Amino acid sequence: MSYNFFVKSDIEFGCGAIAKLPEMLKDYEAKKVFLVYDGGVKAAGIADIVLAEIEKSDAEVVIFDGVIPNPTNEVVEQAAALALEAKADVFVAVGGGSSIDLAKAVNVLMTNEGPIGRYGGMNMVKNDLLPLIAIPTTAGTSSEITNVSALIDTEKVIKYVIIDNKIVASKVICDPDFTRTMPVSVTAATGMDAITHAVESYISNMATPLTKYNATAGLRLLHEYLPRAVKDGSDMEAREQMMLGCVITGFSFSNANLGFVHAIAHTLSAHFGLPHGMANAAVLPYVMEYNAEACPKEMCELASAIGLPLIGDVEKDKYLLSEELMKLIKTLGIRTLSEQGITEDAFDMLADDVLREPVLGFNPRQGVTKEDVIGILRKAF
Repeated sequence: MSYNFFVKSDIEFGCGAIAKLPEMLKDYEAKKVFLVYDGGVKAAGIADIVLAEIEKSDAEVVIFDGVIPNPTNEVVEQAAALALEAKADVFVAVGGGSSIDLAKAVNVLMTNEGPIGRYGGMNMVKNDLLPLIAIPTTAGTSSEITNVSALIDTEKVIKYVIIDNKIVASKVICDPDFTRTMPVSVTAATGMDAITHAVESYISNMATPLTKYNATAGLRLLHEYLPRAVKDGSDMEAREQMMLGCVITGFSFSNANLGFVHAIAHTLSAHFGLPHGMANAAVLPYVMEYNAEACPKEMCELASAIGLPLIGDVEKDKYLLSEELMKLIKTLGIRTLSEQGITEDAFDMLADDVLREPVLGFNPRQGVTKEDVIGILRKAF
């Protein structure tokens, strides 16, 4: 047996961990900090907390608060122009996956020639990047510890990924206090995003014992604590365990990659702007039902990991996970595709684009057809 497992993150974890930020900036001898966040982070008061900590380091700050969900190439280039003009020497990204992914992409352009689209794919970044401190405010994407940045190419109308170990954040501050203000819908969607990462990486054809270990460890936490976090946003034990589960799961999928669920979700986000977590959640149970034919043993193992009662008949037990996920999305109030504005007349176009998604190569059930994609979209409709 031979495999590689890459982990680079230097993580400060716990309520109040934001107090470590000034020390980190001083260690980097930061003179010009490029701070990235979105309007939600500002409205929640988190941006002001982070700014107050940066001020303790005596570094100057340049702010980019124009992050949008599913960041586009154009927004990356806009932010990069500002960062280059300011001669930023350290990045601080605060928020969910969109903010952190955007900061990773902008950081690429600080030391590598643009445009950003040229770095789509695996290991395309030539030069090392500047220090990046990632401060997540959601428990879902794991972007704070992964080697992935997901972006929208508006000209090609695709969601693509930059996958490169050089873009991993230099340091991470996981402060569960920052997730306390997440709206219920965002808590549910980002939590289901993390669950998607756990199950897809576990059944990936690139999975290894180390990725499977992290996937199941993360899934147990996410499955137990997500309903609690949705029911009561002030439940800090649930918030803390969700953030921990998200980090652990990130170690799995950044090494094992993902599959069919993400192929569909990327396409839904590219064409209709669906939030990534919500797109994943809407189709997750149905893709797991579809994949069970190819990986019944793994489906039973995942079901067992979260305490579902197996009866010893693989032909029946392999569907326990998908059935549980169907119950979970209903409990959490995840909206169907029709409720998210998708129309049936788009299925044909969406299916064509899903089949072009490179991530399908990691799915355990190969030979996905256009009819398969449309069938899943109909079930999720």
